Amino acid sequence: MNSLPVRTWNFRRRAASCLAVLAIAAIAGCGKKHAPPPPPPPPPAETGAAPTATIAATPDNINPGDKVILTWKTTDATDVSIDGIGAVPSSGTQTVSPTQTTDYHLVARGLGGSTDASAHVTVAGASTTGDLSGETVDDATFHSNVTDIFYDYDSYDINPQSQTVVSKDAAFLASHPKLKIVIGGYCDARGSTEYNLALGENRANAAKQALISAGVSPDRIRTVSYGKEKQFCTEANEQCYQQNRRAGFSVDR
Repeated sequence: MNSLPVRTWNFRRRAASCLAVLAIAAIAGCGKKHAPPPPPPPPPAETGAAPTATIAATPDNINPGDKVILTWKTTDATDVSIDGIGAVPSSGTQTVSPTQTTDYHLVARGLGGSTDASAHVTVAGASTTGDLSGETVDDATFHSNVTDIFYDYDSYDINPQSQTVVSKDAAFLASHPKLKIVIGGYCDARGSTEYNLALGENRANAAKQALISAGVSPDRIRTVSYGKEKQFCTEANEQCYQQNRRAGFSVDR
């Protein structure tokens, strides 16, 4: 008759032991800290195809007072402008009446970089943009007297060595007061397209300001950034990278 209470007591004891074990396990489980899930990967950098640009002038030889139709087309460009006209649609036409021989220079910029194109219009009997009072400066003569400026890595500061180059360049430009120039800002291949476009612009503007400080009129200088899109050297070494970190000068024809 007493066996039933004993079995009941043993059952309750085993049940209590099981509950205690479960409670300890639950407490241990609650006290364990799980590592948070890893953060999601960053979104891919926004890139795009390199812009393309063409511009044509019809006709390209005229008499004073005649009209010319400019026709241009670009792809993958978000900002398009033509010197002397300003911002224009990505593609279009416009009628102009140049009074002197002129180059219509188009610059197209986009997520993938920048590019440019030019259309030359000759006006019979008229002066030429960049005319040197009857003197003609060919590219070889220009580049033998006007030297590019080179920059340190990730910098657009004019270093002391380049200051000497600026003085020499400014002296040649002072002796040819009607000559207009283009300064292109260039970078080596490292870094993003967007970053190098900004760095190239800073390099071109730094060279422009240096020439202005040396006495060259700012209305004779136009700047454009090519970023890393136009490489002078394509080898992956410092000597090659240095050739690409420059402000390049050319005649604005």
